[in-house]
Amino acid sequence: MSRRKIVAYLLAHGHPQGRHKAAFFARFGYDRNRWESLAEALIRHAREYDVVKSEQTPFGMRYTIEGALDTPDGRRPLVRSVWFIEEGESTPRLVTAYPVKRIET
Repeated sequence: MSRRKIVAYLLAHGHPQGRHKAAFFARFGYDRNRWESLAEALIRHAREYDVVKSEQTPFGMRYTIEGALDTPDGRRPLVRSVWFIEEGESTPRLVTAYPVKRIET
């Protein structure tokens, strides 16, 4: 997983779109100095939960996963993570992750 995606986006308090996500993740004990813990938690999240939505795009497949995220402080907030597999590739890459109030069915 890309260090840049985590540090410069999901945990970046100054990022225009990421700052709200950074505040959310910080409440549960994540920070930029230990960005690997969020990366590992998001990978576990993707492995543990089912895909709730998949969408074919001209560039590849987008997958949305929802479920509880393991956090450093032990709480398990509901999180939606979005992953993308480019056409002709097999390795997913993280697009984004953010809180959800409830899991939609």
